[in-house]
Amino acid sequence: YTGAFLFNTAAFILPALYSTLVKIWIAKIDSSLVVTTDVYTYINTVAEVINEGLPRAVWVTIADTEARSLKARLGLAHSLMVFQALLGLLMSVIFVAVAQQFASAFVPRDVRAASITYIRVSAFSALSSAIEVAVSNATRALDRPDIPLLISSIKVAINIALDLLIISTFHVGNWNPDINIQAGIRLTCDMAAAISGLLYFLFTVSFRRSADAPTLQGFIVLLKPGSITFVESALRNVLYLWLVSGVLSMSADYATAWGVFSTIRWGLIMVPVQAAEATTLTFVGHAWGLLKQRPYSPRWSWARLC
Repeated sequence: YTGAFLFNTAAFILPALYSTLVKIWIAKIDSSLVVTTDVYTYINTVAEVINEGLPRAVWVTIADTEARSLKARLGLAHSLMVFQALLGLLMSVIFVAVAQQFASAFVPRDVRAASITYIRVSAFSALSSAIEVAVSNATRALDRPDIPLLISSIKVAINIALDLLIISTFHVGNWNPDINIQAGIRLTCDMAAAISGLLYFLFTVSFRRSADAPTLQGFIVLLKPGSITFVESALRNVLYLWLVSGVLSMSADYATAWGVFSTIRWGLIMVPVQAAEATTLTFVGHAWGLLKQRPYSPRWSWARLC
């Protein structure tokens, strides 16, 4: 447990660190546009609805080592990744189409016009996050927390290197960097990291194990438990975005303060919480599969469950 927790902590803390650096670099370019960088967060908040649906079903399906063979578990992982990639692509296209309306809801009026291109570029982060979350959750359920760490490491390392070279105060060249360049860099690195993690998983695990291909049946297996988490996530994130839109409607200063607060909250509180959750759910999934294989008993006491 301790080893998996440390892997997951490292995987979650790297993106949190980069989010802080982004705000500092954008503030150097134009402090009024710091609030625009939070659009990336709000797009990913909407994407969480699909990222917390089927991907959270892995803990009672793919993590079940007793009821399914490794080959079958890998087949479920492949089905999850294909379905999530399709949903992420669809959501990205929708974000591009409604960029104006999205800006009206989540960008202060003062910088709304300058943020449209940023929104359209960042829209495809829904696709990258869908792939990343599917690969990360599936591989954690398969006891491979090194793969999510690899994804985070690639994403943050390339992001920081390119940002230092292109948009930092001591960047190379004579051009004036802008916020849209940062969005393009971030999207490129997110996609590169997600695809790298996917390919690493396929070549080091799937192809070596002759795993099952993605199937409609695999999707149906994930759908039953995933539909419950999907509804819960949809309700929770709708309430959160409603709260955010109210804060943003006050003024750009309130919006900037909220974004800074959220970044600090994520780094100090949510990183260890998310790491503990991901680690615990993996072990609970394994134990749940073992529990189902025990002889039937009408009642289970807390002592027996522990």
